[in-house]
Amino acid sequence: MTKQYYFMAGLPRSGSTLLCAILNQNPRIHAGPSSPVFSTMLVVENHFRADPFFRGFPKIEQGNAIIKSLIEQYYSDTGHPVVIDKNRAWPANIRFIEGYIGQRAKVICPVRDISEVIASFISMIHRNPYKEGVGRLNIIDEQLVKNGIALNDDNRCDFIAGPQGILGQSISAIQESMRLGLRDRLHFVEYKDLMSKPQKSMDAIYAFLGEERFVHDFDNIENKHRENDFEIYGLEDMHEVRESLGCTSSDPKKVLSPYVLSRCTAMDMWNR
Repeated sequence: MTKQYYFMAGLPRSGSTLLCAILNQNPRIHAGPSSPVFSTMLVVENHFRADPFFRGFPKIEQGNAIIKSLIEQYYSDTGHPVVIDKNRAWPANIRFIEGYIGQRAKVICPVRDISEVIASFISMIHRNPYKEGVGRLNIIDEQLVKNGIALNDDNRCDFIAGPQGILGQSISAIQESMRLGLRDRLHFVEYKDLMSKPQKSMDAIYAFLGEERFVHDFDNIENKHRENDFEIYGLEDMHEVRESLGCTSSDPKKVLSPYVLSRCTAMDMWNR
């Protein structure tokens, strides 16, 4: 069965896991956790480009078919006709979708006020403190320690939003798609709209995808594809999804320093 592929990217801590859980209520759709499809496609492409045997006798069509087959094989275990692959790098790599997979790129991008994103990370780190001999450092503190940077919230925020941080990389991916004139391939979903007007937000997603509208149940939400958050990220509740919609986020002004808050202004590039 030929599947229709769509994609999920956007900013972290902005509702992508929640959106996938909601979309999975639709029996036509499979929306899983972050996948290695893009990174694997990139590795294989780079291998072909560098391999002397391939360069000596290039079989371009067969090489392209191998790269295309990766997404088909990765989702060969699902019978759903619609698959949404999640990776925050997709906006900067539209050519992989349209060149190899051969479908017009349609990328759902959950977004949120930057100060709220960072405050959510800091609150989560505080909820998951390191315990000597019991746990492991979270992925953010691991990088700070590795680079000899003091563990405090301002440094954590700088790393999260920096070029090597999960938020900084996500922002760069969105900016790259806009630089290339591919804004029309992205559909931004504001976190506050998803919380306050969930069915309207879902209707807009279906309209963007060109899929038939589906009425969702926002009081019985289940994350069917829960990741091993503690083992991978050192944060037990990184992809926790509540059964019912409800915003319980901390006020960024009570979590972040004035220095961090000042750096969060005018970063909503999706509104410009």
